[in-house]
Amino acid sequence: MIKTISLLTRKAELSHEEFLRHWVEVHAPLARAVPGLRRYVQSHIRAEPTRPDIPTAEIAVDGIAELWFDGHAAMERAHASPEARRLFADGALFIGRIKTFIVEEKTIIPAEPG
Repeated sequence: MIKTISLLTRKAELSHEEFLRHWVEVHAPLARAVPGLRRYVQSHIRAEPTRPDIPTAEIAVDGIAELWFDGHAAMERAHASPEARRLFADGALFIGRIKTFIVEEKTIIPAEPG
């Protein structure tokens, strides 16, 4: 399993609420059609707590997207699909900046069943 995490910043002309509305109502349904996409999670930023002992990174983020694929080849096939091209084209309408990481997940505390 391979996972990508993307930090998303809205286009300057959109409010945070407009960004989230488009992401949920328009973008999310397009993601459902991407072949090989095993899981898709949107994390909507609601607050930014700070710690006095660690400086804050200066980055504006409106949301975090997590996408799971069976492996790197499956991710490449999915990204080459017409459905992914539609998804990416839609993203360009409301995402102003994006930073994506391919990560290896290490579970420390697993989810409890049920």
